Amino acid sequence: MHMEQHAAFFTTLLAWYAEHAPDLPWRASRDPYHVWLSEIMLQQTQIATVLPYYERFLAAFPTVQALAEAPLERVLKLWEGLGYYSRARNLQRAAQHILAEHQGKLPHTVEALQKLPGIGRYTAGAIASIAFGQPAAALDGNAIRVLTRLYDYAEPIESPAAQRHLWQLAEQLAQAAPRGSAAAFTQAVMDLGREVCTPRTPHCAQCPVREFCRAFANGTQAARPIKTAKTAAPHHDVGAAILYNTEGALLIAQRSPHGLLGGLWEFPQGQARDSEGTEAALVRGLREKLALNVTVGALLTKVRHAFTHFKITLYAYACHTDQLTPRPLGYAACEWVLLPNLDRFPIARADRHVIAFLRAGQQRLF
Repeated sequence: MHMEQHAAFFTTLLAWYAEHAPDLPWRASRDPYHVWLSEIMLQQTQIATVLPYYERFLAAFPTVQALAEAPLERVLKLWEGLGYYSRARNLQRAAQHILAEHQGKLPHTVEALQKLPGIGRYTAGAIASIAFGQPAAALDGNAIRVLTRLYDYAEPIESPAAQRHLWQLAEQLAQAAPRGSAAAFTQAVMDLGREVCTPRTPHCAQCPVREFCRAFANGTQAARPIKTAKTAAPHHDVGAAILYNTEGALLIAQRSPHGLLGGLWEFPQGQARDSEGTEAALVRGLREKLALNVTVGALLTKVRHAFTHFKITLYAYACHTDQLTPRPLGYAACEWVLLPNLDRFPIARADRHVIAFLRAGQQRLF
């Protein structure tokens, strides 16, 4: 697209956006906190999934201060089921920083926003443009797809050189957008990529800017963007212990607040190493993490779950121990909890499936 085409391109795209923009709660408000929260929740998550979480989260934490001062466990509980829990932990850490360093208000610039936990270059650009009307680039997967087709960019997009070039294109367009249109332009590109310029079968017949699209002119739109082949995600087998005490309470343990699923509660686990079986891994894991010697009984259920970079199969075993005073050596905490009371704790999805199994009537094998 040549520079002289910019005016017509922006006019056409912004008119399409004005007519087709979906009615989303975070777009009805330009409150920077609302914009920030929506952008964090929407990372790798569908809009339909985010909507109820967004409403519940704002009802519980209506201000940055409320979020900053809330117990982490309550934040994680309201995030439960959204996945990628580091987003929630970073959201609260950033809120605490905003309260301490910025009088409770998000900073306006991309540079200052990027200094906050959990806010990278894309999110900073999205907040700066949508909440503050700044001509900032916001390059996510949707925008990359739009740009590689718009310019018929034929290099693998994962390389540092490609990323630099695409960011440069995104910044040129953001700077060239009409004055006062930064928020609309950023959201128009997002919507175009999500609704029209889709990954496998772009709906070019409905695209408002196809006359400006080099890939459409060259017939290469289905081949853009070019991605290098992904390696297969590694798989891990994990054993989980279903342990009851004499009062019929189950043992659960809390992960440390850092790392994957940090701060969440789970049935005590052990991950198999090399050729180690899940039962042996479970015995070792509970000895190392809780100073418990357990006997592993029947396999109750198994759950398959995919994370971003790996997959697991969680094997839940009925277990027995004569020691009822575990010590959280490798966990942040542990508690004996009655089955109906587990809903009070933030628990990861795979363990939730185990709880559902237990509630279906298979509660006790020991």
